[in-house]
Amino acid sequence: MTFSALDSGLVGPLFATDAMREVFSDRARLAAMLEAEAALARAEARFGLVPPELAEAISRIRPDDLDIAEIGAGTALAGVPTIPFVKAVQKRLPPELEPGFHKGSTTQDILDTALVIQMRQAFGLLALDLDAVLAALMRLAEAHRGTLQVGRSYGQQAQPLSFGFKAAVWAAGIADAAGELPGLRRRVLRVSLAGPVGTLAGLRENGPAVADAVAAELGLGTAPIVWHARRAGIAAAGAGLTILIGTLAKTATDVANLAMTEIGEVSEPHVPGRGGSTAMPHKRNPVSCTVILAAHGAAPGLAATLMAGLAAQHERPAGAWHAEWHALPQLFGLASGALAEARRLAEGLVVHPDRMRANLDATRGLLFADAVAARLASKLGGAGAHGLLEVAAGRVRDTGAHLRDVLVDDPAVTRHLSPAEIEAAFDPGPAVSAADGWIGRVAAAVASVRDGLEPDTGG
Repeated sequence: MTFSALDSGLVGPLFATDAMREVFSDRARLAAMLEAEAALARAEARFGLVPPELAEAISRIRPDDLDIAEIGAGTALAGVPTIPFVKAVQKRLPPELEPGFHKGSTTQDILDTALVIQMRQAFGLLALDLDAVLAALMRLAEAHRGTLQVGRSYGQQAQPLSFGFKAAVWAAGIADAAGELPGLRRRVLRVSLAGPVGTLAGLRENGPAVADAVAAELGLGTAPIVWHARRAGIAAAGAGLTILIGTLAKTATDVANLAMTEIGEVSEPHVPGRGGSTAMPHKRNPVSCTVILAAHGAAPGLAATLMAGLAAQHERPAGAWHAEWHALPQLFGLASGALAEARRLAEGLVVHPDRMRANLDATRGLLFADAVAARLASKLGGAGAHGLLEVAAGRVRDTGAHLRDVLVDDPAVTRHLSPAEIEAAFDPGPAVSAADGWIGRVAAAVASVRDGLEPDTGG
C-alpha cells in the first residue's frame, strides 16, 4: 500500500519525476542522515570532542548496509526514525568509536539537516527544468511575435494580440516564481544542530562553533539561533513551490482551453499512445495540462499543512513537525512533475496560426470595434463613439454582416469617417505592435532570472 503519489509505482511516474522521487526515497534519506552524522563527527573532532577516526568510520557505512525494514519497525516504536537509525549505525562502528557517535545532537538535528541536504538536491533539479521551460517559452514568444491571435476576456473574444505576447505572459509569470527560489534556498538550506532544547548544552561552550563547523563541512548556511520550532523557512519553501506550480497551471489552463476542439489554436506535442481513451480511439487528451492542473489542485492543501506547523509548541511540538514529512516531499514531487510537463509543452507545443486567424474572423470584425470607436471619439467624444459602435455591433449579431460593412452603410459613421479610414481601423498591425514592445521587456526579465537559478544537484 502507498500513501502518496510520490511513492506509488502506478501513478508516481505520472506526477513526479524519477529523479525527484529518488531524492526523497528512503535510501536517499538514510544517505543524507549518514552525511550529516559524518559532518558532525568531523566538526567535533576539530575541538577534540570525538576521535578523528570516527568520521571516516561513519563515511564507510552505506545506506544499503542498513536494513530499512528494521529501521522502519523501530520507527513505529520510537516515533522517529533517528533512534533506530542511530542504533543501527552504532552496531557497525568499532566499539572504541561508538560512544562518540551522535554526540551532543538530537533526533531532530539529524532529520532536519538530512532534509536540508535533500532539499538542496531537489531545488537543483527544479532549477534545471525551470531554466529549460523559460528558455523554450521565450523562443516561442520570439517565433510568434507576429502571429495574430484573439485576446479573450471572461471567456469572450476581446481584442487582437499576438501569440508571442501570450507566451511572454506565461514566461513572465513563471519567471516571477522562479526568481524567488534563490532566496528560498538561502533561507532554508541551513544546518540544524541544537541538541535537546536548542542550546547544544551537551557541547558546552563549543556549541555555536561546532554548529558553524558542521555547516561548513556540508556547504550549508547557519541560523543565528535554533530553528527546531521556527518553521517559517519550511513553510515559505512550501508556499514558494505552491506558487510556482500555480504559475505553471496558468499556462496549462490557457493551453487546455486553446486546444479545445472548438478553438483548436494549439495542440500538445503528440506522442503515440499518449492521451488516449479506452472508449474513443480518436481522442488525444491534454495529458501535460492535466498533470500540471492536478498538481495545482493538490498543492495548496499540502502548503497549508506546513503553515499549520508555524504554531509549534515550546522547543519541539508533537505532530506538527511529523506532518511536514508528508507534505514537503509531495510538494517537491508535484513541482517536479508539473515542471517536466511544462517543459514538454514549452518545447513541443504545436501552434496553429491559420486557426488563430479563423477565430479572429469569427466575430466578423467586432474585435476592431474599439479601434473604430477610438477614431470616432475625436469627432463625437468617447460616449458618443461608444454608443454608435454598440448599435453597430448589435446589427452585426442580428444580421451576420461584417462590422466593416455595417459601418460603411451607416451615415452616422460615414459622416465622420471615410471608407478608407474605416478600413484602416481593421488593420491588425497596431495590435501586434502594441504587444511586441512588451516581449523584449519580458526577455530581459527572464534572462535575469535564469542567471540567478542554481541548477546544481550536488553538495
